[in-house]
Amino acid sequence: MVRYRILPDRSEVRIDATSNVHPIHTRARGLEGFVDLELGDDEQVDVSAGAAAELVLAVDRLSGSNPLENRELRRRIDARRFPVISGRLTALRGTDDPGSRHARGDVTFRGVTRPAEDEIRVTRLDTQTLRIEGAHDFDIREFGMEPPRILMLRVDPVVHVEVVIVAEQTSEPPGAPA
Repeated sequence: MVRYRILPDRSEVRIDATSNVHPIHTRARGLEGFVDLELGDDEQVDVSAGAAAELVLAVDRLSGSNPLENRELRRRIDARRFPVISGRLTALRGTDDPGSRHARGDVTFRGVTRPAEDEIRVTRLDTQTLRIEGAHDFDIREFGMEPPRILMLRVDPVVHVEVVIVAEQTSEPPGAPA
């Protein structure tokens, strides 16, 4: 396996929610962590070699276009008590699509850890750099968070989260702490 360090300035988390008034789009750069995996001769992830990943995002990096919504989001998250959102890859397996893999892991948000699984896509950008993309829908109530309500605005509890990771190969050995 090879360790890839996530490049925070090139990696992004996008959170899209719906409300009774308008869509809500929140973005964040600054995702940190690592990905350990092996690419085969065909440039596809070799799931038989195993894989691991740890991701961390500081809650204060989340930002939308509306300052009032941003403040309410941080208040609902309780950003002072729970300053980060984290994820850990626990399993990776193949799919019928050779460019896609089925990822399973744990997401910790507001101090609550829940399992999540969905498809990811890994693409080699150059000899040292990978791009990893994935998306999942989360019901924020499963993490003990009630959907925000601001004046007449009511937000749906299911949010769509997309992650785009750009990671660069390092000399650190796989399995080493981040």
